[in-house]
Amino acid sequence: MPDTITREAPRQATGTAEFDAIVIGAGFSGLYQLHLLRDRLGLSVRVLEQADGVGGTWYWNRYPGARCDSESHSYCFSFSEDLYKEWEWTERYPEQPEIMRYLNWVADKLDLKRDIGFNTRVTACRYDAVANRWQVTTEGGETLAATYLITAVGCLSTANVPKIPGLESFQGHWYHTGQWPHEGVDFSGLRVGQIGTGSTGIQAVPVIAAQAKHLTVFQRTANYSVPARNGPLSDDFKAWTKENYRTIREVMHSTPNGHPFVISDRSCWDVSAEERRTLYEAAWEKGGLQFRATFRDLLIDKEANDTAAEFLRAKIREIVKDPETAAKLADIDHPYAAKRPPIDTEYFEAYNRDNVSLVDVRSNPIERITPKGAQLRDGTEVELDIIVFATGFDAMTGPLLRLGITGRDGLPLSEAWAAGPRTYLGLQVAGFPNMFTITGPGSPSVLCNMPIAIEQHAEWIADCIAHLRAKGIARLEPAPEAVDRWVEHVNEAAHATLLPQAGHSWYLGANVPGKPRVFMPYAGGMARYRQICADVAAKGYEGFVLSD
Repeated sequence: MPDTITREAPRQATGTAEFDAIVIGAGFSGLYQLHLLRDRLGLSVRVLEQADGVGGTWYWNRYPGARCDSESHSYCFSFSEDLYKEWEWTERYPEQPEIMRYLNWVADKLDLKRDIGFNTRVTACRYDAVANRWQVTTEGGETLAATYLITAVGCLSTANVPKIPGLESFQGHWYHTGQWPHEGVDFSGLRVGQIGTGSTGIQAVPVIAAQAKHLTVFQRTANYSVPARNGPLSDDFKAWTKENYRTIREVMHSTPNGHPFVISDRSCWDVSAEERRTLYEAAWEKGGLQFRATFRDLLIDKEANDTAAEFLRAKIREIVKDPETAAKLADIDHPYAAKRPPIDTEYFEAYNRDNVSLVDVRSNPIERITPKGAQLRDGTEVELDIIVFATGFDAMTGPLLRLGITGRDGLPLSEAWAAGPRTYLGLQVAGFPNMFTITGPGSPSVLCNMPIAIEQHAEWIADCIAHLRAKGIARLEPAPEAVDRWVEHVNEAAHATLLPQAGHSWYLGANVPGKPRVFMPYAGGMARYRQICADVAAKGYEGFVLSD
């Protein structure tokens, strides 16, 4: 990537603010992309952010128990050794306020906020083929234009509130975990109903249960979970991370999921049943996502996966004292880690509290919300003062489709993706020249430690733009046949694993009614993907159409 050059000033014409690049979103992705384009390439850049501050998903997700499930020394920018060593994390898994402090610190350290337009919601992005410019309009009536449009809107930023009849009649308050009030919610003395038991719900239950008069958890899909074993970081560990920055980064760049641990090269079948249980016990005690790295074949061999799944189900039955509740929680219908694998702090233990009850809404669904609570199919009405929707997001495609993007010849992105997302490398869409999608569908994204995926994408995009400008190339977009080949490869990579066997997974869009069932992330591994992208660039951006 070129050294820093003199930054060009934005151009102004006929009421439209003109830039070299517009970036939408000011989370991890948007901040790093701004730094690369502005400070390394010297381009004029404007970042548009709907919130009144940086943070992306962490700005909105302030629900009780909100915490990262990547370890803190890996859930941060690693492109700068100085930045990495200067910041000091306090816990193994950072809580939402600490991540927000970190992102604000980075934004201030790199002087990024002066080029971010906060409280700015994008309503439309339209490609003008004659001018070769992207025209972006905002809710406030502002119009901006740029040669390059980069979406940095994240994969999990469009809240999915289920359309349950009667919700508008509810006399209490309801909240979605992804749109949590900044002032917080006081559950003291109140009857709370939580709908959803994915990663977010598993984090929220113990915290809400400790405050509420009563918590009713409405579970559709039972889930595995491994203890996080969270706690303060020791001074020795903090010193170790700083001393081993380069090694940690190398490990994260070489592993399929971008985490700072290596997946064992051992097969589940290389050891006896007794030794296998000993290894699972050790992984359970250590806690965290590394449990899935115990054996190399847990996500490709169903019988191997069954050994882990049964171990975890047995742990649920061991922890939860009421046999009926334990049976509901352990009635899991998918392979371990075929859906996002949660980690928790005393989630299953929360069901031993007298003020927590579990409703299986697969066998007894919520028919409607009433003024006083939730009515089940069997006629039971659960009286509630607050409803918490921990129902996830319209993942990966939702944040992009809500931007009102229209490509060449008036093609809406919603139409191009009517049957599901189609990209090349998760980076670009045919018919949408000079538009880049950071961690877009078809890239490792949510199957990876996100900062590692984000840095790779932002760097590839910056290198690509530098190449286009150096060669005097006006436009770049993928050839339709390259998109076809990549979509086919994404499907092949997914079906080489057990991931598609989780039918209710948001990886497939199954949590949003009417959404096409397409496996969206790339399951071939981050290290392999990194090499594919590097090879494409080295071959003169093979698969892309470059034109004047």
